[in-house]
Amino acid sequence: MTTQILTWLKLPLMSLTLVTIFSVPAFSVSAQPSDTQVLDIPTLSEALNSPDRDIADRVRDEQRKPLQVLQFLELKPGMTVLDVYAAGGYFTYVLSKAVGPEGTVLAQNSPRALRFDEDRSDITQGDALAQKIESGKLNNVVRIDRPVDDMALSPESVDFILLSQILHDYYNGSPNRANELLTTLLEALRPGGILGVIDHHGNIELNNRRLHRMPVSLAISAVREAGFIFEAESELLAVPTDNPRRSIFDPMLNRQTSQFLLRFRKPATESL
Repeated sequence: MTTQILTWLKLPLMSLTLVTIFSVPAFSVSAQPSDTQVLDIPTLSEALNSPDRDIADRVRDEQRKPLQVLQFLELKPGMTVLDVYAAGGYFTYVLSKAVGPEGTVLAQNSPRALRFDEDRSDITQGDALAQKIESGKLNNVVRIDRPVDDMALSPESVDFILLSQILHDYYNGSPNRANELLTTLLEALRPGGILGVIDHHGNIELNNRRLHRMPVSLAISAVREAGFIFEAESELLAVPTDNPRRSIFDPMLNRQTSQFLLRFRKPATESL
C-alpha cells in the first residue's frame, strides 16, 4: 500500500511523516474511471443524510447543493480527486462518498489552515476534518497537510480538482500568485481532467479583496490563462438577494452569498 501512495506523492519514504494517511485501501492509481459511470444519487443522498455526518454540514446542504454541483462538474465514481484547501472537510466527505471505494480523495490543507477555527464551531479545521474522516469511515481519503505549492504530487496523477471558495484569496492578493496556483493544478491533472471552481460573486468596480469576492469574468480569464479550457457555467448557486457590496462574512447576509460554479478541463492533448 505504501508503494501505491508514493505513486502520487513524489516523496521519499522518510518524508511520509509530512503527509497524514488514513486507512487508504488497496487500489491501482493508474486505473481510469469509465466514461459510462455516473453518480448514484439516491445512495449518495442517503449517505449525506446519515446520522454519522456532522449536523452543521447537513444544514449547509440546502445552500451548497453538493450533489447537484458534482453532477454539473461531471464527477464520476472511481476518480482520484484533489480537494484544494479542504478546510474542515465539508466537500471532502461528499467527494469521498461520491467516488466510492475505487476512488480516492486527496484532502489538502496547509499547516496554517489546519489551525483556523472551523466555521460555527469551537474546534479547528484540522480537528473537524479528522473527526469527519473517522466518524464517516472515509477510508479512501488521504490527507495532504502541506501547502498547495509543496504537495509533491506526481504530474498527471489526478482526475478531478475542486477549488471551492479559495481562488478569490489568491487572485485578489496577486494575480501572479493565482496563476502559479492554477499552473500547479494543471500539472497535477491528467489530460482531459476536470477543474471545478466555486467562488463568491463580486462586482469588478468594488474592493473585492476586502469583500472576499471575485467577478466571474476575472475567474474565467485567470483559469484560461493558466491553460485550461472553459466548458460551462451554472447558476445553481446564484442567490438573487445577495448584496455584492457586503463582505461574505457580513452577518446581515447570514452566509447566503451568490456564488458562481464553473467547469474547466485540461486539454486532452498538447497543442501543436
